[in-house]
Amino acid sequence: MLATDFTYSIRTTRFDEDYSPSAGSRITTNFANLARGAGRRQNLRNALTMIRDRFHDLAEGDHPTPDRYTVELDIVSADLHLDAAEGGAGVPLLEMLDVQIVDTATGDRIPGITGNNLSSYVRDYDFSVVLPAHAASGGSGAPSDFGDLHGKLYRHFVESAAYRERFAQPPVICISVSTSKTYRRIGERHPVLGVEYEQSDYSMTDRYFGKMGLQVRYFMPRGSVAPLAFYFEGDLLGDYSDLALAGTISTMETFQRIYRPEIYSAHSAAGEVYRPSLENQAHSTPPVTYDREERSRLAVTQGRFVEEHFMTPYRTLLDQWAVGRAV
Repeated sequence: MLATDFTYSIRTTRFDEDYSPSAGSRITTNFANLARGAGRRQNLRNALTMIRDRFHDLAEGDHPTPDRYTVELDIVSADLHLDAAEGGAGVPLLEMLDVQIVDTATGDRIPGITGNNLSSYVRDYDFSVVLPAHAASGGSGAPSDFGDLHGKLYRHFVESAAYRERFAQPPVICISVSTSKTYRRIGERHPVLGVEYEQSDYSMTDRYFGKMGLQVRYFMPRGSVAPLAFYFEGDLLGDYSDLALAGTISTMETFQRIYRPEIYSAHSAAGEVYRPSLENQAHSTPPVTYDREERSRLAVTQGRFVEEHFMTPYRTLLDQWAVGRAV
């Protein structure tokens, strides 16, 4: 088997109030967590309403009525095929949300940004298996090669024909800012992204995404109470339309309000200098059920599953493939 035979396949699933996680879906993804239990349909409906309302708030200058646009979300699931020549079975690699914006006045479909809620099996393994093992052995920080393989697989996927046939632009990954860092407001202001913040040192997550070829900027959008971290390649401000950026912000801010309400549903907005905290008691809880404890527990379970069924049996092949590829 030649390591250069790696290829990818992509399938999509509509994320709406009828969504149910498939048997092969990552159970630790934010969207899968929302879609379980007796109240799953109302849970999903509430989350989607939050996304819609926030989008209209951000895009209000672009349309005369509050319901001109609708936001549609698809779950993008990518499988890695280790031996295309022999029709090798696909190994689940990552999942993310793709945003499409529909102009109800014209019927036009406006491409949004993919990469929302990006989650990957190899990242589960890195953070839930490799990192704890490194700490248990007395190591500090992270191993020197931490994230190398994940970064190479991500780059190979984004540069693949399978990805480029579906998506015209690379992903933008938007997540919470780090609770271990302090952020300071700077002069940049964007009509949708809002005011920019910076930090003096990169977090472990920043470095991990850096190995995926992504740089980071931090913005607090208009109407938000805390900055978000945007990981991207190219020009974040120039490569994407205001409507596309509004689609990503409305989607990811909603998930962060659900997942980290102490930060993103806080009663007071971030000031000139900001240190996010999950200990903040002055916050509101959105009308969406989300089990953070379960998610953390399942991340460890899933990381060990990846170790057993992907990393260990294919280690030699993966190492062979990674040789010579730039991080």
